[in-house]
Amino acid sequence: MKKFECVILGAGESGVGSAILAKKQGLTVFVSDKNLIAPAFRDELVANNIWFEQGAHSEEIMLNADFIIKSPGIPSRAHIIQQILKANIPVMSELDFAQQFSSAKVIAITGTNGKTTTTSMVYELLNNAGFKVELAGNIGISYARMVANKKPDYVVLEVSSFQLDDVRTFKPDIAILTNLSPDHLDRYDYEYQNYINAKFKLIQNQREGDCFVYNLDDADTLLNLHQVPQNTTCIPISYYKSIDKGACIEQGLMKVFNLQNKINFTMNIQHLALKGIHNTYNSMATAVVGSALNVRKEVIRESLANFKNVEHRLEHVASVRGVDFINDSKATNVNAAWFALESAQNPVIWIAGGVDKGNDYESLVPLIKEKVKLIICLGVDNTKLHNAFSKHVDLMLNTTSMQEAVKTAFRFASKGDTVLLSPACASFDLFLNYQDRGWAFKQSVKGL
Repeated sequence: MKKFECVILGAGESGVGSAILAKKQGLTVFVSDKNLIAPAFRDELVANNIWFEQGAHSEEIMLNADFIIKSPGIPSRAHIIQQILKANIPVMSELDFAQQFSSAKVIAITGTNGKTTTTSMVYELLNNAGFKVELAGNIGISYARMVANKKPDYVVLEVSSFQLDDVRTFKPDIAILTNLSPDHLDRYDYEYQNYINAKFKLIQNQREGDCFVYNLDDADTLLNLHQVPQNTTCIPISYYKSIDKGACIEQGLMKVFNLQNKINFTMNIQHLALKGIHNTYNSMATAVVGSALNVRKEVIRESLANFKNVEHRLEHVASVRGVDFINDSKATNVNAAWFALESAQNPVIWIAGGVDKGNDYESLVPLIKEKVKLIICLGVDNTKLHNAFSKHVDLMLNTTSMQEAVKTAFRFASKGDTVLLSPACASFDLFLNYQDRGWAFKQSVKGL
């Protein structure tokens, strides 16, 4: 039997990116996926002369490896991982593995909501400022693939809790934690603190000179600040409190401070491209990164004023006979749906549902009472939604396809209403992923 130095479990973007990087570093590599590998990734493995298997894990090969790289989607409780750990074979995260081979400064963003938008904003800001910068991680290409193919001075990474679970050495120069609320609890034994601890792994290896940007208004973040390394420079942002460091909002004006706690620049929040309190937080986080990296204030202002939102995040699809259709398919948890409902200005017909991840819908009830006239459930099992909201809305309807959901919403809508797809759930019962769900929504709206 051939012995491999590096065995990679999972042949998605993270696994294949890691395999390409490992091969370029001269390691003998084997990729194993218990499912069928997507044709595009399989073709890449073949083109790079990388050994692989699909449809099963060969334990003999796994247990003879020097080390394992585990793709983020594989939980540590998986049988094969438990066997590997019992054999005392090191299990490494993609983030740890990739950073060994890169000298780029890392700006890493995590959080329950807002991380994709903030990551995109920070990348665009640095790109506009003329930095040699790349975008990677949970958005776009994997960190490992980027390291294999690019040599930037800076990399902006979106990182999920799944990616952080196995981190041992990964260290961002600037870390951003946008916010915390219960999510993916099915992965974390339905213990919210386990999820929080995974998020805080982002900063566990920071040292003097590194920065941590956090939301001063987020109660769960504040309760866990004891996890921040002692020498990390903490930079708060706040919408509701006046502070003299980081960034805050005073009388509609964003104030941004430099690392010496002196005002660097101000900007009227009416001039921000993205509206809503949640997006103001994203803009503040981006601005303090720009300030910390000495980006010219004119570039920061222009970047925040001209930014185009990411697809599937409060994306205005169309207005049909006076009815607005908003695609917020990326809202896969309760907190994201809360932000979407909070930002709605008109009566809402809310399309919600999918795979429940241990959600507690109680926080949505006040917004449902205030703003929602009809709930259209789109999922295989809508029982939990009905139990949570049937007492607070006049009508709830079940649908089994996106086309049916959109047509039903349009039939009940009046001029001036907003049809909001903001599911608060994962998509895997009816769709491949949240992107597939969002595209189905947009296609259905175009068909009206």
